[in-house]
Amino acid sequence: MKDYLQLALTTFNGGMWYGWKKYNDDGSRIPDAERKNYKNIIVIKDGAIKPSEEEINTKIQELKDAEQAAIDKKASGKQKLKDLGLDDAEINALIG
Repeated sequence: MKDYLQLALTTFNGGMWYGWKKYNDDGSRIPDAERKNYKNIIVIKDGAIKPSEEEINTKIQELKDAEQAAIDKKASGKQKLKDLGLDDAEINALIG
């Protein structure tokens, strides 16, 4: 499964500007499985600014929408090839 949060984060501030808190404010260790969320993002690159949670969520949705659009275009293209008379084997040989 894709990590859309990290994909979105890398679109801000020119790449790898962020890291994850390892400890809560009370000093207790944050389990690895629970670290990757908005509240645990830390800025590790000078000059970088942490985007708002809304900005990140908007970017995540844009990434998902673009991925779905690519899937839809591929399906549409396959259907158009079928409509032209190609069978599944021929289509898969062309585009996989």
